Amino acid sequence: MKHTLIITCLMSVFFIFDSAIAQLNQNRPAILDEIGVDEKLGDRIPLDLRFANSYGDSVSIGDLIESGKPVILNPLYYECPVLCGLVLDGVFKVIDDMAWTPGREYTIISYSINPNEGPEHAAAHKQRYLRSLDRPGAEKGWHFLTGNEESIRALSDAVGFKYKYDERIDEYLHMASVMMLSPEGTITRYLYGANFDEFSFRNALYESADGQIGSALDRVILYCFTYDPSSGSYVPVAMNIMKLGGLATVIILGIFLGVFWKRERRSSQSPQIEFEK
Repeated sequence: MKHTLIITCLMSVFFIFDSAIAQLNQNRPAILDEIGVDEKLGDRIPLDLRFANSYGDSVSIGDLIESGKPVILNPLYYECPVLCGLVLDGVFKVIDDMAWTPGREYTIISYSINPNEGPEHAAAHKQRYLRSLDRPGAEKGWHFLTGNEESIRALSDAVGFKYKYDERIDEYLHMASVMMLSPEGTITRYLYGANFDEFSFRNALYESADGQIGSALDRVILYCFTYDPSSGSYVPVAMNIMKLGGLATVIILGIFLGVFWKRERRSSQSPQIEFEK
């Protein structure tokens, strides 16, 4: 009797919990199922899509990507009340912390998902952030774009960035994320949130450029890390660290043996020189 009562209570709790979950799912706005990010790693974005830059000139995405330089793609809309500003501030903070500069080692493309925004919105944001960044040449490597519905949708679909306009609140709903592209326009990495770790950001850029940017020291350090999808961060690679350790050992041993052999050679030649005198 006692066991039957316990089982009955547990089943009641289960059905109450299941009913509550179903009710929550039922009350969940359907619009939330239409936003998010479908990762398309390895896909190449269409480079012929045209947008307007902050001066109002028509440019293609391919025009903005420079040879050998990876790209940070930053979907947003300029009149977003909260989230887009936080993401843009996060991008600004991490590039301000990095020694690498837009226009020199990499390119940033911030584009609006709102077709009703124009070049004046892009120009205001570009002026604000570049003035704060205060890096010579950065204005050539950080592009703020607006576009029509067709181009916006095509680029967003290409990178799997799903957004939805909510008429009730007059806002665009979307996730906080940026994408890393190779110099050929291939999607290499997604980073999420509004706060970015400088090391992870730099490593993602290095990875997107296939190790072709940064100093020799940067390349040695970043070679030792790889992206871990389960943690969403870069973790040490034991094998690469061992390879570098082995290489360092060989170099040190080679230097030691070189010095040793040089001294031995000098000592063996000293008696002969004295004898000739």
